[in-house]
Amino acid sequence: MIRGLVRDGLQSLKSKPQQFDLTIFLIKRQNRIVTLPSSHPLIAGTSASSALISALRGQPKSTVPVWFMRQAGRSLPEYREVRQGVGMLDSCLRPALTAEITLQPVRRHNVDAAIFFSDIVIPLRLAGVDVDIKAGVGPVLGAPVRDERDVAALEELSLSDEALAPIREAIALITAELAERGDTPLIGFAGAPFTLAAYMVEGGPSRDHLAARSLMFSRPDLWQRLMAWSARVTGEFLRAQVLAGASAAQLFDSWAGSLSLDAYERHVAPASAAVFAAVADLDVPKIHFGTGTGHLLSAMHGVGATAMGVDYRTPLNQANEILGGVVPLQGNIDPAYLGAPWEVLEAHVRDVVARGRTAPGHVVNLGHGVPPSTDPAVLTRMVELIHSL
Repeated sequence: MIRGLVRDGLQSLKSKPQQFDLTIFLIKRQNRIVTLPSSHPLIAGTSASSALISALRGQPKSTVPVWFMRQAGRSLPEYREVRQGVGMLDSCLRPALTAEITLQPVRRHNVDAAIFFSDIVIPLRLAGVDVDIKAGVGPVLGAPVRDERDVAALEELSLSDEALAPIREAIALITAELAERGDTPLIGFAGAPFTLAAYMVEGGPSRDHLAARSLMFSRPDLWQRLMAWSARVTGEFLRAQVLAGASAAQLFDSWAGSLSLDAYERHVAPASAAVFAAVADLDVPKIHFGTGTGHLLSAMHGVGATAMGVDYRTPLNQANEILGGVVPLQGNIDPAYLGAPWEVLEAHVRDVVARGRTAPGHVVNLGHGVPPSTDPAVLTRMVELIHSL
């Protein structure tokens, strides 16, 4: 069902070429063969044989790979030190600082992948949207996007090659150090179109995303235009990371769990499909992850992902059954266990790894991000445990 609805949604986009010409270009580009640059880690051989890439391709090795969402962040004292006096979005756009933060958890924890240090709203900032991150609040826009005039103004904005230069420069620095360490790959990161659109319509964080969902149902035409724009900039942002050296890509949909399956399929899936289409011609694993999305796993996989991240609410063996036993999985240690006694955490980790073995490939991760209060020593010990299993 989902593939048919995505197809219908893409046909709807094609019916209005004056509005969605670039989105259509991204969708059609999946039919072309584009070779990764010869210097790319997957081509040069520095990451192709890594445990993480093998697992994400459904060809697991003896060692179970592990990395953590938000592994680069406030749980690390070295992160807090280098971030002093620097705003979050600025930290994501200073290449040397971005590279340093991205690499910190790899050096400390010996995780099997670096995740590009960025923020969901970085593509908005790069495109020229008035957005910032306020401490204790989160992303806040100068003005919400809620009517015809707002969307029309947004459609005039785009990502330029110059705007993406700091991203490419940071990735060059990151992959250079990773190559010196061995075969550790870099994972590219972007927020999904629905999550971006939700922030834009709400004007900031929201518990129920009521304004965004109301626009979705009351003005589906306007919502479609907003989602097409979000898909375009997200696709360009993710593609730039892969071409610069990321060996895998993760699309993170923070708020998709607030949607019903029908709403997701009709109003969100076509835009997420457009993002994956933007990198479909680049032969890297493509991970799709959302929180509270157990009821959407098949639909989220159907938009073009090659591997699925699973949050802590759905056991991995159940997720494997839902997906037909053919999709590599990532996840899904409950972050709440990180503060528990070691014997409790260890039992939980062993259970997650055992359930993950039912899938054709498994990358251990958290079922959400690392809490800021986490003791870094616990993460290091957990990596050692996982590598020993």
